[in-house]
Amino acid sequence: MKYWFIKSNEKVFPIDKMCKVLEVSFSSYYRWKRSSVSNKVIKKEHLKVVINDTYFHYKQRYGSPRLCVDLQKRGIEISRITVAKYMREMGLRSKLSKKFRITTDSNHDYLIVENHLNRQFKQTEPSKAWVSDITYIPVKEGFLYLTTILDLYDRKLIGWSLSDGMSTDQTSLPAWRMALKNRKISKGLIFHSDRGVQYANKKFANTLESYKVKRSMSRKGNCWDNAVAESFFKSLKSELIYGNKLISRKDMEKEVFEYIELWYNKMRRHSSLNYLTIQEFNNLKINSKYAA
Repeated sequence: MKYWFIKSNEKVFPIDKMCKVLEVSFSSYYRWKRSSVSNKVIKKEHLKVVINDTYFHYKQRYGSPRLCVDLQKRGIEISRITVAKYMREMGLRSKLSKKFRITTDSNHDYLIVENHLNRQFKQTEPSKAWVSDITYIPVKEGFLYLTTILDLYDRKLIGWSLSDGMSTDQTSLPAWRMALKNRKISKGLIFHSDRGVQYANKKFANTLESYKVKRSMSRKGNCWDNAVAESFFKSLKSELIYGNKLISRKDMEKEVFEYIELWYNKMRRHSSLNYLTIQEFNNLKINSKYAA
């Protein structure tokens, strides 16, 4: 305590006089001070190593908020501000996203339905609202097209399809079939998408109607009406695609599978779930239900 008092008041009183008044050896104080500074430096360097290892373990996909939560889950006492500071000092930054081209073809004569979802992106139960969209992924041979279906309850990607064509049989229908295998439909389920022909055509519309699903579509030119699906594509592109060399169609299919099934659905911490993984979020809900 005496040493800490002296250190805290070095700019107020002469060090030698404080040592004399507090009956502390001048040399012992400086030995303690050097040791204290050294321990701080060692702790800082250790934290930097942990942050660096964790950053690259998650393939440079995490910024300071997610890294901080992950470290705290492992019992490391550290703040987001400190994580951000150390990341800047080491030149680490999460992968940045870029703008990507729109794949929606809404120039058709099929029936357009209203936006029944109305940006109600927070759902308290599973299978009350699913959102879907399509994007392109560049590969050496040209492009692959990824169709996704997410449940707004836990943001899990329950259905997806990767194809080299844009027909309904290659995009929205196979993604829908996978979603049915992964999650049961609840009464009153809303299926929201853009106005693309893959969602508006009679084949897909009749499929949804046969399950008594309520169709919903974004307003023309309004990407915010399907913000959750757009957000997934932003994460996918920034964390997997951008900054990497073009690879073959076969290799990209493997990369996308690993990203969705092993990373996004199981390991990634989602800001919309208070930085929990999807599994942690669902376990928390189950435990809360039993506790009640």
